[in-house]
Amino acid sequence: MNIKEIREMINLMNENGLIELEIEKEGMRIRLKKTGSGVDGFSGPIVVEREQIPQVTQKQFTEASKESLFKSVEIKSPMVGTFYRAPSPEAASYVEVGQVIEPGQVICIIEAMKLMNEIKSEIKGKILEILVDNAEPVEFGQPVFLVEPV
Repeated sequence: MNIKEIREMINLMNENGLIELEIEKEGMRIRLKKTGSGVDGFSGPIVVEREQIPQVTQKQFTEASKESLFKSVEIKSPMVGTFYRAPSPEAASYVEVGQVIEPGQVICIIEAMKLMNEIKSEIKGKILEILVDNAEPVEFGQPVFLVEPV
């Protein structure tokens, strides 16, 4: 991606009143996000996050990983708030990748309006991926965990 394409994305955001834009192209993901709170909702710089996405060859993508990917289930956020992996900053995380979870087990906390809401698993399965970083905001219905049912 070159600077001209990034400027076009910024113009697209400004023309359509977007606050955030994420695009994946040619194995690269770029996320643009406006910050600040001016009169028109924008007074600060645009933050550019650039992440190189690893290319996976057909050999690396085995039949086993295909099966687990197709069998996987997303656990989604039931509310808008801030996602926390542990009950406190110094405590261990509720769950880790590769761990098997049980129905009713607390898997994370979502803070909403100064209330800490324990989120419990509704399925038995193995955590394949944690899709949100600790202390990041989440939206209602946003996938937070990828789980392979057991």
